[in-house]
Amino acid sequence: MNPDKQAVVSRSVAAKVVAVLDAFRPDTHEMSLNELARRSGLAISTAYRHANELVSLGLLEPGDQGGYRIALRLWEVGSLALRGLSMRALAAPVMLDLYEATHENVHLAVLEEHEALYVAKTTGRQSVPVMSKEARRLPLYATGVGKVLLAHAPEPFVHAVIARGLRAYTPHTIISPAQLLRTLESVRTNGFASSTEELTLGTVSVAAPVRSADGEVVAALSLVGRSTHAEIDRLAPAVRTAAFGISRAINHAPRANGSNGQRSPHGR
Repeated sequence: MNPDKQAVVSRSVAAKVVAVLDAFRPDTHEMSLNELARRSGLAISTAYRHANELVSLGLLEPGDQGGYRIALRLWEVGSLALRGLSMRALAAPVMLDLYEATHENVHLAVLEEHEALYVAKTTGRQSVPVMSKEARRLPLYATGVGKVLLAHAPEPFVHAVIARGLRAYTPHTIISPAQLLRTLESVRTNGFASSTEELTLGTVSVAAPVRSADGEVVAALSLVGRSTHAEIDRLAPAVRTAAFGISRAINHAPRANGSNGQRSPHGR
């Protein structure tokens, strides 16, 4: 086979395998073959072939209901992702201190494609239930961490997010592009972002940027509490101080091969 044609075929197979894996979500622990085919956009026969190959490789496993679910081997491989792993380890002590001081949900998120990817979470019994989970993606424009990341992203990226559509999760979600742009300007001016009942009713999120040594925003830290008693003015100083502490930890960490494992959140 011509090497160029072989490369095209290989990429096509790899893309189909990724489509199968990408069909899984944090709230979907098991999927039937039909559902897997629908979510991956593949024919049932193609989804069946690739899913069973992934089972033989230990990346998927048979589910209790006859479908497929993510296997531990894939989790083991994913946990080695250096950006999330090193950042989580460095942020963990600060996040725990912030939780102990407030007993609110503490989140750490990075920019991944057009969403906020939650890489770490500290919570407890007294914390308000929220939608966020580690390894889950949530919208940039409707979350505190997302607004921080979006506010410091390049202008073309911001407009690309707006062009994808601003879905109203609650009656309080900002869905006006002009209002969102004003909000992002305020985030840059004030040094923190807030989101009051924009993603989930009854909650308020306050977030601040985590910066690299050159000042670039590489992550966002937030507190999420009940909107009935979690005043933004009370939470903002604590979040900003904690985010500064994580920034210092990242920038003073030993570097391997000339890098601390972080990359620009806007790098594609």
